[in-house]
Amino acid sequence: MRLCFPTEASTGSTSRFPEGVTRVKRTETFIRRALAGLIAIGASLAAGELVSVAVSSFSSPYFAVGALLVDNAPSAVREFAIRTFGTSDKQVLLTGMAIGIAVLAVVAGLVERRTKPFGSVLIVLFGVVGIVAAFARPTADATYVFPSLAAVIVGVVVLRVLTGFVGRRNSAAPEQDGLSRRAFVVAAGTAAVAAGVVAVVGRQIANAGNAISERRSLKLPTPTSRATPIPAGANLDIPGATPFVTSNTSFYRIDTALQVPELKTSEWQLRIHGMVDRELTLTWDDLMGMKPVEKVITLTCVSNQVGGDLAGNATWIGYPIKDILERVGVKSDADMLFSTSVDGWTSGTPVSALTDGRDAILAVGMNGQPLPLEHGYPVRQVVPGLYGFVSACKWVVDWELTRFDRKKAYWTQRGWGQEGPIKTASRIDTPASFSQAPAGEVMIAGTAWAQHRGISKVEVQIDKGPWVPAELTEEYSNDTWRQWSYRYQATPGQHTVTCRATDKTGQLQTEERTPPIPGGATGWNNRVFTIT
Repeated sequence: MRLCFPTEASTGSTSRFPEGVTRVKRTETFIRRALAGLIAIGASLAAGELVSVAVSSFSSPYFAVGALLVDNAPSAVREFAIRTFGTSDKQVLLTGMAIGIAVLAVVAGLVERRTKPFGSVLIVLFGVVGIVAAFARPTADATYVFPSLAAVIVGVVVLRVLTGFVGRRNSAAPEQDGLSRRAFVVAAGTAAVAAGVVAVVGRQIANAGNAISERRSLKLPTPTSRATPIPAGANLDIPGATPFVTSNTSFYRIDTALQVPELKTSEWQLRIHGMVDRELTLTWDDLMGMKPVEKVITLTCVSNQVGGDLAGNATWIGYPIKDILERVGVKSDADMLFSTSVDGWTSGTPVSALTDGRDAILAVGMNGQPLPLEHGYPVRQVVPGLYGFVSACKWVVDWELTRFDRKKAYWTQRGWGQEGPIKTASRIDTPASFSQAPAGEVMIAGTAWAQHRGISKVEVQIDKGPWVPAELTEEYSNDTWRQWSYRYQATPGQHTVTCRATDKTGQLQTEERTPPIPGGATGWNNRVFTIT
């Protein structure tokens, strides 16, 4: 018996196949085109990354577009990201970009046609955005165009080839649309594997002899002036309490760099110019010829919320900034050091904070190791008493002595404060919020800081009761934080503990809650816990 499908005449349909067969073919075609778009964009990005290895990591189309978004995001968006995602804001942005690019890739595959290459046009437009973003980087030159051009060429070619397979009609068998399923899988798989190999090879080339490998073998200079030993009494021995010294892996990281700059010591230079008597360019060898010092200093980010953890304390090895400024001779009317990172980020530091005797240094070491790349390798600034956005320039390569009324740094241009003095703050580290504990003695502990002024007192309040003094650990210096503790005889029920600090000038930490932007959060930290 011979089986036949209904014809157009018998069904009134314009399809040559039953409805179910047509639906399956449409679904398969949709999937093929979507995969073609994803693979084409993946190959495009891999090509762009590979070429950027030869040009500059800042010319990468993917990261250049991300940097463009960061630099031009509205203030409300930036503040929302910092408030909501904290140190994960970069991962959130890059993930969002990846999702957006994936959607673009699928659309490119679906709209690509042999005679109407709309998908290819999308890839070209994306490449144009990459070129614009790359040229917006402060380090850009004419070569920054090449990674995006390579990305466009590879993306269009791969898309045209794969969707050509899908869209080509077989004259010998007109009911078959494009290559067989097996042929498409082979072609798509080959393109995908090739893109993966290109990405891996590009990464290996980038890592060969780079700053990461250099740092592993770098020997830090021996300080001519050692930091005062940290007394045992400066560190709380209480579970859940913050250690006095923050490890390199735990130290907070807040910056605008989507890619951690990889600058080798042989490439590093610091140009000092502007309102000076003598311009000077320092190399790594010049630094090594100077006398290094070792200092213990607490840093705080202006983005820190009340009770937040964007503060850390470390032992730094570096070179006094005051001594370097004396070598160039700062003009009497210069009031700002305008610092520029290798990736173009800028900060404006009051000259007075660099010359008033505080331990402001060009740091090369952190907790006995060369600076981690994400914390500024090979050289960064560390200035006690000022929030990082006005002082802690990482990967610093340029100093211009100027005036606040003549130039504005990166965050000042975006409405943040100008001089950034750190406000007195305190937080509760233990017990954890909404934790439970049995009745009896409960250790309440935390941390307080008022860099370059010091902490003289911390008080604790339980359930709106009277303020009582907490026990302070031994003070190390005015430029480091100080731990505190309080023994509470807890009774069953829900309790709220609040803390506040007083600095050595007698100034009590303000109760009024204000957001971190533009000049640092204020307010008393509190926690709720339950005694069973």
